[in-house]
Amino acid sequence: MTAGVVIDAVLVGRAVPFGRAGAASAIAKAPAAGAVALSRTGLAGDEQGDRRHHGGPDKAVHHYPGEHYEAWRRELRPAPAVLASEVLALEGAFGENLSTRGMTEDEVCVGDVYRAGTATLQVSQARQPCWKLNHRFGVADMARRVQSSGRTGWYYRVIEPGRLAAGDGMTLLDRPRPGWPLARVLRAFYVDMLDRHALAGIAALPELAPSWRDLARRRLESGRVENWGRRLGDRDPGAA
Repeated sequence: MTAGVVIDAVLVGRAVPFGRAGAASAIAKAPAAGAVALSRTGLAGDEQGDRRHHGGPDKAVHHYPGEHYEAWRRELRPAPAVLASEVLALEGAFGENLSTRGMTEDEVCVGDVYRAGTATLQVSQARQPCWKLNHRFGVADMARRVQSSGRTGWYYRVIEPGRLAAGDGMTLLDRPRPGWPLARVLRAFYVDMLDRHALAGIAALPELAPSWRDLARRRLESGRVENWGRRLGDRDPGAA
């Protein structure tokens, strides 16, 4: 397959105290100088403050499209989003490890395999935004905004370790699920939330992270949507 886009930045961060008492996060990431080694669990020098919900083989690398930044600048421009403007002026505003232009949730599909630098990556799931985005941007409902917008970014599992650097290309090697762009999965989870046909399809995607397949199965079995309030940091924890 033909060569894809160029990596604009490879970003890493250290976990520090963040937001709620006792919480930690490495959401504030900065561009790395030179090539960075990538193992099956992530980039050298990158940390996660909450290993229960972040990191691991199916969330080894987080990719966020650079073209989304302008949409967020337009939407968050009105006061009082001063902090948000400052954060959006930085690379890595969303805690991403990879930044590019030319790849979004509309085109990238579950299970896509990419050659990036000397590593091989596979798209494993979209991002489920959490309350840390609210604190990062100084916007009380930022996590819910990210979820509702579909501009979530996505994660990779590492098929072949290697090294990544800004300026490296990303080449699509395989697309086993062309009918399942991430935007379709996100719509099923957050818009048409009890579409049984879509949920059954998602539950049967072997390349999708097990936690997302299990979530689709639970909805199918219960006929109910799980509570998102705690994850999103809603003032009303009962909000769906």
